[in-house]
Amino acid sequence: MRTFTLAERRARLARRHFLSRQASSISDATGAFVGLHATDPSTPYLSLWARLPGFTVDDLDTELYERRTVLKHLAMRRTLWIVRATDLPLVQAGASDRVAGNEQRKLVGDVEKCGVAADGARWLDAACQAVLAHLREHGPTPAAQLRTALPELAGSYDPAPGKRWGGETPLSPRVLTVLGVRGEIVRGPNDGTWTTSRPRWTVTSDWLGASVPPAEHDQARAELVRAWLQTFGPATVADIKWWFGNTLTWARHALRDIGAVEVELADTPGAVGYVLPDDLDVEPDPEPWAALLPGLDVTTMGWFDRDWYLGEHRPHVFDTNGNAGPTAWWNGRIVGGWGQDADGDIQLHLLEEVGRDGTRALRQRADALTEWLAGVRTKPRFPSPLSKR
Repeated sequence: MRTFTLAERRARLARRHFLSRQASSISDATGAFVGLHATDPSTPYLSLWARLPGFTVDDLDTELYERRTVLKHLAMRRTLWIVRATDLPLVQAGASDRVAGNEQRKLVGDVEKCGVAADGARWLDAACQAVLAHLREHGPTPAAQLRTALPELAGSYDPAPGKRWGGETPLSPRVLTVLGVRGEIVRGPNDGTWTTSRPRWTVTSDWLGASVPPAEHDQARAELVRAWLQTFGPATVADIKWWFGNTLTWARHALRDIGAVEVELADTPGAVGYVLPDDLDVEPDPEPWAALLPGLDVTTMGWFDRDWYLGEHRPHVFDTNGNAGPTAWWNGRIVGGWGQDADGDIQLHLLEEVGRDGTRALRQRADALTEWLAGVRTKPRFPSPLSKR
C-alpha cells in the first residue's frame, strides 16, 4: 500500500491549494476546490487575494455580477459557497438537494406548529410561487421588499420558545432559503460592499440566461468527490463525509464509483486515506512559503482530521462550533493567526517560533495585505479566540 508522509501531504496542500504556486484565474481556483466558502462575505475575496497575483475586489465582482461565471449558492453542510456556474448542476444534485429537503421539511413543520397554516406544504408552495412571479416581473429584489410586497410571506414563528435567544421571527427568510437551495432563485447584485451581504434575489434562469440542466445524483456525487479528492487527497472517509455534509455510506459509494485507492497516512498510524487511482506520484517539494488566510478559508476548513496541519493550535484558531478564524501558515501548517489594529494594519499573532525566514515571509504577507486592504476593515463573522486578541 502506498504510504503518504506528512511532508508529502503538506507539499500537496501547498501546490494544489495555490499557496506555494498561484492559480491562473478565479474559475481555476473555484473549480479546484469545488467551491469557496462565502458565509462570511469577505472570505472569498481574501481567499482569492492569497492565491491570485494582482487580484482585486472588482475581479470577483465582475465574475459574480457581470460575467456571472460564478455565483453564491447554499450547498455542502448548509453552507454558502461561491461555485462555478458550469458546476451548478453537479452541486445541486450532489449536495444542495439534500439540504433543500431538510430545509423544506423543517419549514413546513414550523408553519403548521406555529399556526400560520394547517397545511404547511401548501402554504410554502403558494409563498414560493408568489416570490417567483414577483421576481420574474420586477427583476432582482431585496428580501425586505419581497416581504413587504407579498402577503404570502406573512407569518412568524418562535425558534426557541422560552429561551433568551427565542422570540417571534419572520418566516419569509426561510422561504427564500428554500427557493435558493433548490436552485430556483439566486443571490444577484449586492447592494452592500464586499465586506457585507445585502443581495437582491433573482430567478436563477433569468440571471444565468438559461435553465440549469438537472444532473443525475450518482453521477454528480462521483464528479464532485473526484474533483475534491484531486485537490484535497489523500483524505479519509470521515473527511469526505464531513466536507460534503453527508453520510459515511454516501462517501464510500462515491469512492467506489470513482475507483479511489486506499493509501496509508504516515502521520496517523492505522488511518486509511484515499486518492484517485492516477494520483500516486510523489509531489515535488515546494519552495518555502507563507500565507495569511481568512476566517473560514476553504483550506483551513478542508478536512475533518486536521492535526497534520493544525497541531495543538485548534483551541486558538477555531471557535467552539468548529469555525476557523484568520490563520497564518508557514510551510504547510498553521502557526498562528492575524488581525487588524486600530489603524487597519495587519498584525500577526504567532503561536510558535518559525525562525527568521518564516517571520520575514509572514511579515511580508502582512504588509502586502495591509496595502491591499487600503484601510478597509474586515471582521471575522465567527472570530476565533486568537483573533479576539
